[in-house]
Amino acid sequence: MNYQETAKQIIEHVGGKENICHIEHCSTRLRFTLKDDDKANKEALEAIEGVIGVRHNVQCQVIIGNEVVEVYEEVIKIVGDSLTASKDTPKKNRKIGVVLLDFVISVFQPLIPAIAGGGILKSLLMLASLTELLSDQSQTYQILNLIGGAPLYFLPILVAMTTANKLKVNQLVAVSIAGAMILPDLSAMLAEGATFLSFNIENIAYASQVFPAILTILFYALTERFFTKYSFKSIRIFFVPMMSMLITVPIGLLILGPFGYNVGTIFSSAIISLYSTVGWVATALLAAILPLMVVTGMHKAMIPYAVSSMSELGAELLYLPASLAHNIAESGACFAVSLKTKDKKLRSTAISAGISAFFGITEPALYGVTIIHKRVLMAVMGSSLVGGALAGIFTIKAFALVGPGIASITMFADPDNGMNLVWAFVVLGVSFVTAFVAALFLYKDTESIEKSAVEPSNKQVEFLASPVKGKVISLSEVQDEVFSSGMVGKGVAIIPEEGILYAPENGEITTVFETKHALGMKLSNGAEVLFHIGLDTVQMKGAGFNALVSAGEQVLQGTPLIRFDIKAIQAAGFDPIVVCVVTNGDHFDVQALNETQQVTNDSDVLSINTI
Repeated sequence: MNYQETAKQIIEHVGGKENICHIEHCSTRLRFTLKDDDKANKEALEAIEGVIGVRHNVQCQVIIGNEVVEVYEEVIKIVGDSLTASKDTPKKNRKIGVVLLDFVISVFQPLIPAIAGGGILKSLLMLASLTELLSDQSQTYQILNLIGGAPLYFLPILVAMTTANKLKVNQLVAVSIAGAMILPDLSAMLAEGATFLSFNIENIAYASQVFPAILTILFYALTERFFTKYSFKSIRIFFVPMMSMLITVPIGLLILGPFGYNVGTIFSSAIISLYSTVGWVATALLAAILPLMVVTGMHKAMIPYAVSSMSELGAELLYLPASLAHNIAESGACFAVSLKTKDKKLRSTAISAGISAFFGITEPALYGVTIIHKRVLMAVMGSSLVGGALAGIFTIKAFALVGPGIASITMFADPDNGMNLVWAFVVLGVSFVTAFVAALFLYKDTESIEKSAVEPSNKQVEFLASPVKGKVISLSEVQDEVFSSGMVGKGVAIIPEEGILYAPENGEITTVFETKHALGMKLSNGAEVLFHIGLDTVQMKGAGFNALVSAGEQVLQGTPLIRFDIKAIQAAGFDPIVVCVVTNGDHFDVQALNETQQVTNDSDVLSINTI
């Protein structure tokens, strides 16, 4: 992959660097917060070399996989310092739930590398102690243990940095405010009973706490903006931080800190109470739905709980054990697909994705294999359910916040329960084997299905019927350069007279876009056809469209695929024209038929012959 070229194209198709408010990356994705979401071109982004998929929920998430760091570095080189200087906010008014989730992701996502690194170090030390390789009484052990515990101890400072970065206020002042609340001398005063202006200060150890720091920095952001607005410019450099600290720290100690501490305690207690009530069922169900949560990005909502649980209890017993079952199930299913498929590209993708999932990174498996093959998804969800149930029954606890996999399996090493790690290995083995066997039996290669079920006569597809009723026009007449130039592929366009898209030939549905305005289909001769309803109709976000099929389904000619409201499209100001193009045209001779003619679903509009 040419990282520089990939980064350049990504920036171009998210609307240019001037459209980017904020960018960060996780283990597999570039995460963009954009000023104008409508400027992001999802189809163009997905077509870029190295991009596995695109999800646009709270943020514009461009899924890269294992090479995300290299692409991120090239993106930053191109964007430069424009992000840090920008205080623009997205133009569109977003719902409070979306804004809140965006804030949570921005604050907690950057914390994971530090917490994970320290957690894995501590888990390795636990394992060394259990196997008597290193005594937990030695100073070497104790020093290394302190190093591993540093990220959690200084969690208020780390949270202050990420929160300040999100709110675009002075990070160093924010760190100073959070640092004041965990000063050893102040902690000693609180333990002995302290007052401020005759008000009693509650004795709370703020080290390792999350919510007190977040609330305090939110309040600091208000004070900084207030004093920046009303102070003289000549004294602003010292007056603003001085007044902000002078007001924020006492308010934090008296009000916000105790409130945030109680919120965190209630949060963790509620999860533990739920777990105690339904037991292993909660872990099993969570593991089963994790594929869907990860695909939509909703698994990020679990991060505050996991961080809070680690800081409050020193362990986590729901999300991470469930993730172990899911991650390894993804791996087992991918390796089964790699053995069974005859598609060389899919085999290569499945092997690579299977290895990544075995090490705890599931996005390549999910977007490259699982969600585009319904039977594989069934195998993964069923196997995750089994593995999650075992994890819940054995009450496995995790001691590091990192994606569970074979390399991080020591995160389950428990100094008080040696069997915790053993049961983790059992969950790993059962999840892998169950998923491997299930996928081996359930998955059917596209070629074999098409020959036996879809095309029993093995007839070579040479002509493609019209997917809609209407008038055929040349692709060059389409008022969209992406299609008219042939950039996407050769084909035709039809001015629709009826709002139903039909399967023009037997084949497999490969993709149904989230906004339901476009659909991909693979024919029995291997041709991959894209049907795009309307121009710029992605902006309708699914309104007026009803998908009748899903990815992975085998369909026969004449099967209704999508219902769409032509009048609604026109009322929204968009052209309802239906574009039909062959996207892998390098392997086929594609010729348009019946141009300028009225056609029905029985009329041929393309000839597609293998070269």
